[in-house]
This record gives sequence, C-alpha cells and structure tokens, in this order.
Amino acid sequence: MTCPLPIQQYPTVLLAHGGGGKLMHQLISQMFLSTFGTFNQSQHDAATLYLTSSKIAFTTDSYIVQPLFFPGGDIGSLAVNGTVNDLAMAGARPLYLSLSFILEEGLPMETLWKVVQSIQQASQAANVQIVTGDTKILNKGKGDGIFINTTGIGIIEHQQKILPQSVQKGDVLLLNGDIGRHGIAIMALREGLEFETTIESDSAPLADLVLQLLAAGIEIHCLRDLTRGGLASALNEIADAAGVEITIDENQIPVREDVQGACEILGFDPLYVANEGRFVAFIPAADAWKALAILQPYSNACIIGSVTEKSSGVVKMKSKIGATRIVDMLSGEQLPRIC
Repeated sequence: MTCPLPIQQYPTVLLAHGGGGKLMHQLISQMFLSTFGTFNQSQHDAATLYLTSSKIAFTTDSYIVQPLFFPGGDIGSLAVNGTVNDLAMAGARPLYLSLSFILEEGLPMETLWKVVQSIQQASQAANVQIVTGDTKILNKGKGDGIFINTTGIGIIEHQQKILPQSVQKGDVLLLNGDIGRHGIAIMALREGLEFETTIESDSAPLADLVLQLLAAGIEIHCLRDLTRGGLASALNEIADAAGVEITIDENQIPVREDVQGACEILGFDPLYVANEGRFVAFIPAADAWKALAILQPYSNACIIGSVTEKSSGVVKMKSKIGATRIVDMLSGEQLPRIC
C-alpha cells in the first residue's frame, strides 16, 4: 500500500513549528484518519468511548527505540504491543489506544508511512482500536526521528486481584518463553554483529494468552511483563512489593544459544536483558500444569521457580553448577533506547 501523501511533493516532514498548516492537516486527514478508521473521525478534541464494565485498566507509555526498524518489529508495532501488554498484566481485555507522534523535522515521509502501517497491522492483531491522538514536530536535531506516546484502556471482567501484594508463599513462577531476544536483536543490529541466524525481537501482544488463562479458571496472583531490566528486575520489584523471597532455577530459564552467545560477546547477563513478548505469572502450584497446557502450544513456557517464604524481599537463583546466589536489581540502564 502506497503512502497517501505525494512523496515527491512532501519527501520529508518539513514543519518545525506549530500544530497547524497544510502538511499537518494532510498528515492527520490523509495518513492517520484514513489508516486508522476509528481514529476519532469526529475530529474533536476527545474521543467518546462506551465501556461495558465499571472496572477498567488504564496505562500510558512512551517509545524512543533506536533503530526505528529492527528484526522482528519496529517502533510502531512495539508501541502497540507494549501498551496492550501493560493492560494484560492487570488482567484486562485491551480495547482502546491513544497514539501521539513526536516527529523530527526532516523525517522521510516514507519512514513515517511504514510506521503507521505497522501500527495498523499490530492494532488489528491485538484487537484494539486507536481512537484519538496528536502530532507534534521537533526542530531538526532535537529528536531521533520518531517518538511515540500511547495511552491504553481495557476492561477487567473478573474479580481476581492481580497485583504483587497477592503473591503468596508456595506460588510457582510460570515464564511464557525464552528471554533476552528483544534487547539482543537491537544491540546486535547496532553493533553490526552477524550470526548464523538473525536474532529477532520477541515483540508480541500477550493479552490473548492472559485471557485464556483467566477463562480457564486459573488463579493468577500476579503478572509482570519483562521489559526494561528483564526477568531479574521484574522479580526484584515483585519480591520487594510483596515482601517475599523468590527462588529461581537457572537450568529452567530458557535462553536461546545465539542470544547467550551474543550476551557473552557484549558482556550482558540475559536475566537483565529486555523482552517485549514475555511475562512471568505467579500462580498456585495446583494450577501450574493446567496453565502450562494452555501456554505451551504458543511457546516454550516453563516453571522457573517458586515463592519460598515471607521476607524483606529477595530473589535467589540456583545456578547451573548447584550454587545459590542473590539476583540483585540492576543499577543503571543496561540497554538504552530499546523500548
């Protein structure tokens, strides 16, 4: 599908100031409104939404990934999936997204069009509607091409309290697949690393998997997607908030061989590398095998540990050689601009 704006006439985003003007009007009407359909067709300052539940989940996020396009995704699909997944971690059914672009002056119009098309495809795959948005232009040299801000709204159709404070001693930790691919896919591209096979990001919407667990009657105490800071940071945050000790088994945590090799070359620990299609679920041991049966047709889901006792909040890991060590929260930002 070709860009609706004449690339020859507008090869780049030229406007550096203000929200009005011919190009901005054409961007909104011919590119955004025509692509997203339900994107606030009234062209009013706010969208009117109709919700069937008195309990909703509400989230917001911003995306500044570089490069804009990477194996397995791009900033557009990442923005949709990341927002949908934040709603899913609250046990919500995602319904609506807002979408705001901050575009750098001089951005190729063709690049913007590719991102817009990716957003449309990702929103359809995640079964969400983009209902409102905004566009602003930065002066040239003040941005990285495209920044995207999103807000997501979903409905909660169950009575479970899915949050860290619901975690209990004896809960098992269920991981829905291998870790580290998103961060390494981007870093390998940045560093020009080549492997026998291309490492692709795991970026994907997770709501359908969570909704299947809920529909099957799985008791879910907590969910967390493993984005910035990876598995280790997510578990430390939950252990601290819940006041529990978590013990994981390194032998049970799936890491692809090429991802492990790239981590060794770059000096990273896969436990701290970002993911965009992975989550950990805290559930009672009695529900573990039923939950695995639901998830395993989609990925190599596995049980990686358990909540061993009440404590001040600590994460321990049994290593591959049988020793036990503390898994600390990462100090600092390991992989900048990966989501």
